[in-house]
This record gives sequence, C-alpha cells and structure tokens, in this order.
Amino acid sequence: MSGLKVGDAFPEGVVFQYVPPTGELDIKACGIAVPYKASEEFKNKKAVIVSVPGAFTPTCQEQHIVSYLQNREALKAKGVDQVIVLASNDHWVMAAWGKANGVADDSILFVTDVDAEFSKSIGWANGPRTGRYAIIVDNGKVVYAEADTVPKSIANSGAEAVLARL
Repeated sequence: MSGLKVGDAFPEGVVFQYVPPTGELDIKACGIAVPYKASEEFKNKKAVIVSVPGAFTPTCQEQHIVSYLQNREALKAKGVDQVIVLASNDHWVMAAWGKANGVADDSILFVTDVDAEFSKSIGWANGPRTGRYAIIVDNGKVVYAEADTVPKSIANSGAEAVLARL
C-alpha cells in the first residue's frame, strides 16, 4: 500500500540523481550527475513520476516508455510540465536510456532512485528495484498515485492511465 495518497503533499527532502540532457544523443557520452530536488521542483509545476523496474528491460522499454513517448504532446496539452522516468539503475544507464529513446530535452527526464530509497519509502519497491507505478504531482500535491501489481501490466502507470486522471 502506498505511503502517498491523493491529496497528500509530496514529501519533503526527496532527491534523485540524473545527467541533465544536452541535446546530444550519443549514448557513449556519459555526462556528470547532478541532484534533482524533486520536492522543490514539484512545488511549482505539474509533473508525472513514472517508475519502472529497470532501464532497457522488455516491458519497460517496449510498452511503458513507448506509451509516454507517444503521448508527449497529449500530456503537455493537459498541463504536464515534466515527466520523470524513475528506476534504480545508475544515472549513466538512465541517461543512456533517454538518449536511446531520442529524448534530447528536459520534457522527459530519466533519473535514478538511488537504492530505490524513495520507492521503498512509499512501499512500492520491488526488492532492491523500483516498482512499476505512476504519481501525478500538481504544485506540490499528489493528485494520482497508483501501482501496477500484475507482472508486465502498465494499466495503472502507463501514459493512457495518467492521461485519464489529468
């Protein structure tokens, strides 16, 4: 069960790691990791956190991320400022995953939940990995928070489910 409920304030002190996109899509160019201070960032924007068990894994790549890439404009039209793709992979793997999917700007950020700390704190970790879930945060408030518990399902965390809640 989630430690985050609709109507809750997004927790304070949540920080992820990521490599800021530079427009360069060469996955061999690593970049330097910086903190993404989610608690601060989410106070003044509408953001979607989409968590996946692992970068480049079959369901995550072939279904989950594709749903967000295909619905970028629809999400933007619903007022989403940023999509945060979250996994426990390190920040270089996450940066390479974003580049491999042609994401060259900050509309979709690929970030790491170091040691799945955040996911564990809300009860949605999958052992040492992040679970499969989506959270919509609107100006610091949680307006949607659902996990997928059926293997390979993105029914609650795919872009279509998120769009239906915006």
